[in-house]
Amino acid sequence: QVQLVESGGGLVQPGGSLRLSCAASGSISSNNVMGWYRQAPGKQREMVLVISSAGTTYYADFVKGRFTISRDNAKNTVHLQMNSLKPEDTAVYVCNLKQFGGHSPTSDYWGQGTQVTVSS
Repeated sequence: QVQLVESGGGLVQPGGSLRLSCAASGSISSNNVMGWYRQAPGKQREMVLVISSAGTTYYADFVKGRFTISRDNAKNTVHLQMNSLKPEDTAVYVCNLKQFGGHSPTSDYWGQGTQVTVSS
């Protein structure tokens, strides 16, 4: 079993920055993808930014140039740096870990989520 613990959400003014962190513990394979999704009220959950254990990143168009992701494989942590935040970035941000056996997904874990509110 894997546990994901998130931190770093909060209230920020438009144009501000926040850094989210997610720490994974438990039985974690070396072949995985960790990252962040978000869900705003009344909307479906969407991918924000994820990063593979090899360092490949996948991102949604809306974060290009504003958000970056990094990871520490030794500590099984990922960090999401969010800059130039907009009110439409307001959502619950949820950490995700997908593990793979070869190219096939074997497990999928979610954190409890952390609220990010962008408002003046």
